[in-house]
Parts: sequence; C-alpha cells; structure tokens
Amino acid sequence: MTGKHIELFLVDGVPGGITTADIVGWTGHVLVGPRSDLGDILKRPEAKRNGAYLLLGDDEEALGGVRCYIGRTEDFNNRFRDHSAKKEFWDRVVLITSKDDSFTEGHWGYLEWRLVELARQAARVTLTNGNEPRGRKLSEAQISDMEAFLAQLQMVLPVLGVNAIRVRKAAPAPSSASADSPVFTLTNIKFKVEARAQQIGDEFTMLKGSRVVATWAGTGKAESTKRSYASYRAQHQKLLADGSIEVRGGVGILTRDVPFGSPSTAAAVALGRSSNGRLEWKATDGTSYGDWENRGVG
Repeated sequence: MTGKHIELFLVDGVPGGITTADIVGWTGHVLVGPRSDLGDILKRPEAKRNGAYLLLGDDEEALGGVRCYIGRTEDFNNRFRDHSAKKEFWDRVVLITSKDDSFTEGHWGYLEWRLVELARQAARVTLTNGNEPRGRKLSEAQISDMEAFLAQLQMVLPVLGVNAIRVRKAAPAPSSASADSPVFTLTNIKFKVEARAQQIGDEFTMLKGSRVVATWAGTGKAESTKRSYASYRAQHQKLLADGSIEVRGGVGILTRDVPFGSPSTAAAVALGRSSNGRLEWKATDGTSYGDWENRGVG
C-alpha cells in the first residue's frame, strides 16, 4: 500500500482555525476555515485565484448532520460577500484552488459538476444547491487531468474533516490487497434483520440493501442504559427521516451505505437493542469483527 504525504499548516497556530493542505507534487491547494475568520480568509492569496468551494453548516435534520453548498467562482471576494448576505446556514468554508492558477473557467466548471455528482453519490450531506451545474466540455486530456486532481482532493478533504465527497470504493477483487475489511454480516431471524457491513478506513459502514428493524423499541431500566438507548433510537429515527432507511413490509431497508463510529453502534441501530458489535458481526468464515480487528496482535 502506497502512503500519502499531506502537509497541513495551521495558519494562526490554532486548531479549528484557518488551515491549509497540500500534497507534494500536486498542483492543488485546499484551505478550510470558520466563517468567523472570513475576513482574514479573503485577504489571502488563495482568495484571488479562480477555484471551487464548499460551504458547510451543521444541521441535525440534514444527511450526516451537515448542509453543504458547492460552487465555483473567479472572484471569491464578491461571491462570499453575496453568500454572507443570502446564505445563513454555513459556518465553515473550503476553498479549492490551483497553486499555479493554470486552470480555466472550463476546468473549474467541470470540477464543480463532479463535486456535486460525488456529493450526491456519497449521500453524507444535504446539498442546498438550487441549480444543477453542467459539466463543461473539455478535451480527453483535460478530463484526465481533472480526474487526477479530483482523486487527490478526495484524499485531502477527509483529513481536514470534510467528508462531503467521501465515496465508498468499489469492492476489490478477491485476490487483490485491500486495506478494507471483509464483509461482516449480522442476522436476527425473529426481527428479519440481515445486515452487511465493512470497516472502510476509520469508519464501520453498513452497506446499502441491509435489512434492519423498522422501529427502535428498546427502553432499558438503568439511567445509563436509558440514555444510550435514547441515542440509538435517535440515530435510527434520523435515518428513517432522511430516507436512509426505507420501511418495506415491516422491515427497514438501507437505501445507501451508512457509516458509523463503531460496530456496536451499527449493530444496535440494526437490531433495535444494545449489542456488542465486536462479537455479533461475523465474517463468512465465522470470524468475529473483534477477532479480525486483533489480527496480527500478540
């Protein structure tokens, strides 16, 4: 597996402040920062280049708890003054530019279109774009350049905590090496649960098509149990509300891949009760997730 050297720079020396990201040999440059620092962001050289951008804002009712607007501009200063007046939801911004400023309006139009396309495919945020961007006509060579640029961008953005275009990779061939896990299953005949999941990077992802409980009815007796059950129930209800779980014939069906922070949370949402996911998720050979996780240890 080939490593990736990404250089992060905290402009003000403060976590959560203006941060830049670069990859050695990559023409791209990414800057993220809070809306409260917009004045300082717009004074920087990045704001004087052509580019694309994302506006992000927390929203409990949105997919992944985040609303997102994706755009492009030849003048960040004027565009963001307009957004500050007309768009209230966002609290952080991502500027995507080229260090040599060699891309044309057509290049950035193509990138905007692909970013929106990937964001819809990833289904991790709720897009607020009113108009559908159109992919610009580029030559075969130019498209190849932009797809290579985009591949690097997909590596950089999650490092900065931006998962809007983080799309699950296609499953590798059985003989190929992969950093991802085998596919684990979780079943419960009584409640018609038949879920599939995979550890992908730092996320335990329940896969599209998994069958889960249609309603989350657990309550618990102890106060600590009640609190954890309330959290699981809220996650399940949110997935129902945003369409990630669709009820068919009394069973919940996942309509997209859904990432979770742990196998136990994924199992609890699927089963309608608390669960030790490290024991209950099983690979096809019967290996538990916990045993797979500890492979090579000891």
